[in-house]
Amino acid sequence: MQKNETVIIGAGLVGSLLSVYLCKRGYKVKIYERRSDMRKADLVAGRSINLALSDRGIKALEEVGLMEEIRKICIPMHGRFMHNADGSTAYQPYGKEGQYINSVSRAQLNCKLMDLAEEHGAQIIFNQKCESINWNKNEILLEDTGNQSLSTVHFNLLFGSDGAYAATRLTHQLQHNRFQYNQYYIDFGYKELNIPPGKDGSFLLEKNALHIWPRGNYMMIALPNMNGSFTCTLFFPFEGNPSFEMLDTKEKVTAFFKQTFTDAVPLMPTLEEDFFNNPTSSLVTVKCFPWIRDDKFALIGDAAHAMVPFFGQGMNCGFEDCSVLNSLIDKHDGNWKNILNKYQELRKPDGDAICDLALNNFVEMRDKVANPKFLLQKKIEANFSNKYPDKWIPLYSQVTFSTQIRYSEALVNGKKQEDIMQQVMALPNIENCWQDEAIEKMILEKLNK
Repeated sequence: MQKNETVIIGAGLVGSLLSVYLCKRGYKVKIYERRSDMRKADLVAGRSINLALSDRGIKALEEVGLMEEIRKICIPMHGRFMHNADGSTAYQPYGKEGQYINSVSRAQLNCKLMDLAEEHGAQIIFNQKCESINWNKNEILLEDTGNQSLSTVHFNLLFGSDGAYAATRLTHQLQHNRFQYNQYYIDFGYKELNIPPGKDGSFLLEKNALHIWPRGNYMMIALPNMNGSFTCTLFFPFEGNPSFEMLDTKEKVTAFFKQTFTDAVPLMPTLEEDFFNNPTSSLVTVKCFPWIRDDKFALIGDAAHAMVPFFGQGMNCGFEDCSVLNSLIDKHDGNWKNILNKYQELRKPDGDAICDLALNNFVEMRDKVANPKFLLQKKIEANFSNKYPDKWIPLYSQVTFSTQIRYSEALVNGKKQEDIMQQVMALPNIENCWQDEAIEKMILEKLNK
């Protein structure tokens, strides 16, 4: 295969990283991006969704030598900082000592990855909308979003990394007679809000933590930014009581926040403006099949497996896609038919699994993390895991702090562990006897079944 006609549609996080992998292998890569160059726009820290970079994503960045640069724009978060409705707070560390996730601005990270992609030889062409793909001729019809002119580009190898609403996926789908597609919206949307920095850029909340205000049916979270601000995200029902639909005046917003997120309101001087100026966005899960076409096309990242953000794995999963694909190039000696078939075989089950895990984790984050019985369950799990680390790795750690356990394996393991823990938690007087040897023996026996 000629290496000089490799095309990526979408210069987002995954497309930019994928281009670095391919450029380092000698492929001549062109990326076509529908948006204008975000590096030329004024980006305000705290005004774009923050992401949680964890071990799977870090591994991919390290493989191509980018993590050292990315680390400069990351803030470690060692645990969850809970802001309870009664005004109390609690801190829950992630995993074991030394394990943490990293807060990073999506916009800053994307800009940095585009810079690094160009440094490695990729060419990014902006304002190019994918209109259609001719699979017989291996040609893409592009529209310049500035002057509406059309152009055609040829490819030998094409990757669709153009996100949850991918044009490449739609074209692939419409010209495939057995394409399977499932799109699922939850009844909750999200809105970005802001906590500005304090004096001299100080952090007004604990810097090295992910802050959560769990309120049963909804929640707000806050992640730190490099300039001392926090990006807040309200995950909230579209309709009902309470809901976005009900909070239709500034007075209602302020009254609701003062009652519900009492300790946050004094830190949010632009709450009313942010609430009505920032869009309310939906949350979608996308599963589809097949991801590939012959030896010339593959979906990757959100285009293949869009997920809700409640496990913080959307970006990490997309980066892991790149890493797996790269490893297969060596294993199959550049035979792209075999590479793409194996890529789909490996990643489709994992993409489906993390989509399911992310949906499940919403309930945990908004409700269970403040529940005393749930906290006791986590304490029992952590105690058992410390004693038997080879027999029990908590689900969160399997997903977030492992690069060896596949998402699909973590889903199976997690279901088995949860079944065991539900039986343990149903035992009489578990609050007082959870450290008894009999409980430990019971868990061991059930694990060995």
